[in-house]
Amino acid sequence: MAQRLHLVFGGELVDPSKTQFKDVENIDIVGMFPDYQSAYDAWKSAAQRTVDNAHTRYFIAHIHRLRDEELAASSTEELGD
Repeated sequence: MAQRLHLVFGGELVDPSKTQFKDVENIDIVGMFPDYQSAYDAWKSAAQRTVDNAHTRYFIAHIHRLRDEELAASSTEELGD
């Protein structure tokens, strides 16, 4: 079974109705998680810490969706062999 990795990250947005970060250098990387539930728990905790700042948002990125396990590995993946 393939891993279902999830990245939780967030930061201050330029406009709370959009998803453009105000300062990309200061994005808060909460962490990488092996399943959706643990990512959701981390997202919820980070979001609750910043609830008073309407411009701060956290997101869950489904990293596992960026890869197709059926396709051949990219040349960068082969560098480790």
